[in-house]
Amino acid sequence: MGVLSGLEPQIVFNYFEEISKIPRGSHNTKAVSDFLADFAKKNELKYRQDELGNVIIFVPATAGYEDKKSVILQGHMDMVCEKTTDSKHDFLKDPLDIAVMDDEIFARGTTLGGDDGIALAYGMAASVDKSFPHPALEIIFTIDEEVGMDGAIGLDTSDLKAGYMLNLDSEDEGIIVTSSAGGLKATMSVPVKYRKMSGEEYKIIISGLSGGHSGIEIDKYNANAIILMGRLLHFLKANNVDFHICGLDGGLMDNAIPRDADCDVIISEDSVDSFEGLISEFENTVKNEYRANEHNIMIYCDHIGTSEKEVLRKKHEERVIFLLNTVPDGVQKVSQEPATKGLVETSLNNGIMRLTEKDFYLHASLRSSISSAKAALSDKLRYLTETIGGTYTTSGEYPAWEYNDESYLLNVATDVFKEQYGRDPEVIGIHAGVECGIFYEKIPGLDIISIGPDMKGVHTPLEKLYIGSVKRTWEYIKGILSAI
Repeated sequence: MGVLSGLEPQIVFNYFEEISKIPRGSHNTKAVSDFLADFAKKNELKYRQDELGNVIIFVPATAGYEDKKSVILQGHMDMVCEKTTDSKHDFLKDPLDIAVMDDEIFARGTTLGGDDGIALAYGMAASVDKSFPHPALEIIFTIDEEVGMDGAIGLDTSDLKAGYMLNLDSEDEGIIVTSSAGGLKATMSVPVKYRKMSGEEYKIIISGLSGGHSGIEIDKYNANAIILMGRLLHFLKANNVDFHICGLDGGLMDNAIPRDADCDVIISEDSVDSFEGLISEFENTVKNEYRANEHNIMIYCDHIGTSEKEVLRKKHEERVIFLLNTVPDGVQKVSQEPATKGLVETSLNNGIMRLTEKDFYLHASLRSSISSAKAALSDKLRYLTETIGGTYTTSGEYPAWEYNDESYLLNVATDVFKEQYGRDPEVIGIHAGVECGIFYEKIPGLDIISIGPDMKGVHTPLEKLYIGSVKRTWEYIKGILSAI
């Protein structure tokens, strides 16, 4: 008996539990790709698995639907791998420890991967469920959406015949998404050199932040642990604390708002008392600033002992602290267009900070629904980085998905929603990047919407998937496919 046995729709939850047993973090999707290909083979369905690991399953139309335009059902295989500080989970080999409480499914100590494992489960279920009629289906499972949408970008779509696409990577039941921002990944690297120094070694720790998805939850203005660490280091320097950096680390994914950061420093004995007091003062300052939306902030220091360490040379340390205190972060502009008024237009999330033997790195996720604004913000990062002697590179750029005010699929989905729920759905654009923009560009005229069940806390260990919502959304997907 599985953990999800007895939950309805059983066909969907059975597949979701099977998927949850397979490690599938970004860049580690071969096993789940092979699993999906084997699934198609066992069910005697035509499929294509490309060299990247993307899988397309072709499902014939049911009787009476042969002349209808085929429909793409699409989601991504990879998940964001975040865990609590005390978790021993190994994302490269361990199955997720999923559990159920009331209406919620979660994973103990880690992200659940409902984003976007539920799309895989829906797609697999749709390919074998004979209980409802539908046009021909082209079920597309892509790799590495969370780290640049490389699977969708590299996918050959020349053999696809679909006129419609249901993207299943949304996280709010009752909302139909019809547009999304474009984006890119930015890397700022600054060369560093070290020298030896003796003194009192401390580890500064920032933890307990809410974090969240850097597209969906950037408008919550949650604290960024990396940016706070930069502020703290500047605060200590401004108060004449004699410290020297020997280690600096923060964040796990560029598209997740970082919840934790730490910094190893060597402190002169004369500065120890003031250092400890200023750390406490800074914690109180930050708690006051974020009292509305951050309730578990912890900023403290641990005394390691007297040590001799390689520390950053003064000029290199100054450049690192300067970059952390001047780099843009968070919401940059909110749209004033009537159709999208109030939606975040442009944003930046500094999601990963690393200090190595030769370089200091910041990895960021940049998003905008306006391509020129995206380019301008990227240019600003380049100018800032190169001014202090660093190198700036970008990767994983993807286009925006524009709103189609003549969408037949949106009309069908709206009518089916009204019939099932007895009310109108909410139709919105989102700031998060989804793969729809890539398919919109690759397949001219493709009519696209994005839907999904309720999920909360995605990209964090607090991620939850709601059982009742999964069932209702499954009925909704079947209703849309039958109504086309």
